[in-house]
Amino acid sequence: MKNRKIYLTVATLATALTLAACGTGNEETDTASSESSSSTSMNMEGMMHNDSGEIPADLEKAEDPKYEEGSTVVIQADHMEGMKGAEATIVGAFNTTVYEVSYQPTTGSERVENHKWVTQEEIEEAQDEVIANGTEVTLKADHMEGMDDAPATIEASETTTIYMIDYEPTTGGDTVKNHKWVTEKELSED
Repeated sequence: MKNRKIYLTVATLATALTLAACGTGNEETDTASSESSSSTSMNMEGMMHNDSGEIPADLEKAEDPKYEEGSTVVIQADHMEGMKGAEATIVGAFNTTVYEVSYQPTTGSERVENHKWVTQEEIEEAQDEVIANGTEVTLKADHMEGMDDAPATIEASETTTIYMIDYEPTTGGDTVKNHKWVTEKELSED
């Protein structure tokens, strides 16, 4: 009986160690998940960042942006963990109105509060006018998993130049590609 308990204990430990060593087997998913983590106040922990670089067809390219495509900047925003103070490369610059929104992910995950930013062109009900704070809308954005078709509330808005960027997180890890969006005032030259 004593030998059987020892055998079961050793077998259980060996199985647990084998499973732990295997991890998820999906390094890309693990990396994307860690890149998309945000401060707890924004409830974006564990969400997947979409790095496709696809932009809305009607988003107007900025003609004379402060930071031109290919230039290097420093991020002053902290939308996601490892973002503030990170060096970034400008991928694109656009003129639009952006919104800070709170939304309920379609995945059933916890509500995301004060997500920055979603463009005018990424809101289903958007017309040419700025949408008032407190308005209920439907998102057409897919920056994060569960965002497309999600019900949302407009928290704040700003008409400005926005940027899509690539950056190296200050926390280490792979480059975040095509992050959408940061505003001009959330970037600096040093």
